[in-house]
Amino acid sequence: MNVQVPKYIAISKDIIKRIESGDLQPGDKIPSENELIKNYRISNTTARKSLHEIELQGWAARIKGKGTFVLNRTADKHITRVLGSFNAIKESFTNNLIREGFAPKNIILEKVILENGISSEINNRHLIIDGPVLKIHRLRYGNDVLLKDETKYISMTVCPKIHMLDLEKPLIGIYHKEYSLQLEKVQRSLSNMIMFPSDKNNYFENEIPLAVFILDGAILCSDDKVVEIEKSYYRGDRYKFSIDVKPEMY
Repeated sequence: MNVQVPKYIAISKDIIKRIESGDLQPGDKIPSENELIKNYRISNTTARKSLHEIELQGWAARIKGKGTFVLNRTADKHITRVLGSFNAIKESFTNNLIREGFAPKNIILEKVILENGISSEINNRHLIIDGPVLKIHRLRYGNDVLLKDETKYISMTVCPKIHMLDLEKPLIGIYHKEYSLQLEKVQRSLSNMIMFPSDKNNYFENEIPLAVFILDGAILCSDDKVVEIEKSYYRGDRYKFSIDVKPEMY
């Protein structure tokens, strides 16, 4: 005799298949109750039970007031980040980790104003921010493991008094809301190196040579004004980078 599978079980399995196939990535928001009700034509009770079942099986976690997000279940806890997508840099580092099931921690090593400005070579282009510039050097942890050694330089000509704001919020949101900036370009380059335990300014506390990704980036607004320059080091044994490119239509 065939036993009919409860509707909420069938729906939860459907969403779990999307996670397993990679259609939904760690940190992605899974369909909400209202979306499940609309897409599957079910009651709100069935939708709620479907989401609860996905949580019970350890595939996702609900964050109050924000939704239910896919957890990072990979054995080595690799984190995937997207290059080429403007949307991918809108969210804060901390919020991304929380959604993926990590406990984030930030340590600020340096927060100073540089009067002489800063420059960087990115994608064969020389980019300059004239002083004053706010420099923020911070260590980004997930589950007490240093994941990212991040340094950002922000134009205080374009963003005056930004050092007085809460910089734990996504910086792009601050640029838009507090300074009404129209961001037009994001320049990024990715390289790699081996970091040795004895290297100067190595904060990863690795006991053997460690491969790290080096991300050089810049954000530009109208008139090609450089708002932000970044130089960050990512643990090579914790990160994967993917490319998101929209082809031009001919």
